[in-house]
Amino acid sequence: MSDSAHAAAPSHQDGETRRDFLTLVATAAAGVGAAAALWPFISSMNPSKDVLAISTSDVDLSPVELGQRITVKWRGKPVFIVHRTPEQIATAEKDDTSDTLIDPQPDEKRVQKPEWLIVVGVCTHLGCVPLGQTDQQPHGEFGGWFCPCHGSQYDISGRVRHGPAPKNLVVPTYKFTSDTAVTIG
Repeated sequence: MSDSAHAAAPSHQDGETRRDFLTLVATAAAGVGAAAALWPFISSMNPSKDVLAISTSDVDLSPVELGQRITVKWRGKPVFIVHRTPEQIATAEKDDTSDTLIDPQPDEKRVQKPEWLIVVGVCTHLGCVPLGQTDQQPHGEFGGWFCPCHGSQYDISGRVRHGPAPKNLVVPTYKFTSDTAVTIG
């Protein structure tokens, strides 16, 4: 065989290298194409803007006076916000070690700022809305809320103290965005 014929023949190793490279490029292109085709479908599974809008509630606390209780809605549930007085804070902290706590939890674990209590206003027994958000409603013997359906009573920290409710009122996820504003959710 002459040198010129030997040089013109492709080597077996070069063919495998080119084939491997083409396979890799074709696979990568197919992967990018599949991702581009699937992206609109995957993106459609994200919550819509109206759903995201109700997932959080912004509350201006500046008009809430000391000792006042307000109710706001978050995810279709009532949320009780209490601007607690120094006396209420002292009572809640003193009761941290009370033997009447059905679901023991210290007050400091239930609040970010002692003067503001924020809890979901749904009884943990059967889902009723406890009374006690206005001065005309009963607050129970612990100064918090009273659920008339089965007699559960909650203290000023939202802890269950009496009745069939097994758990404290739920503390939702929230953060203070300023001294007088909070975002729930």
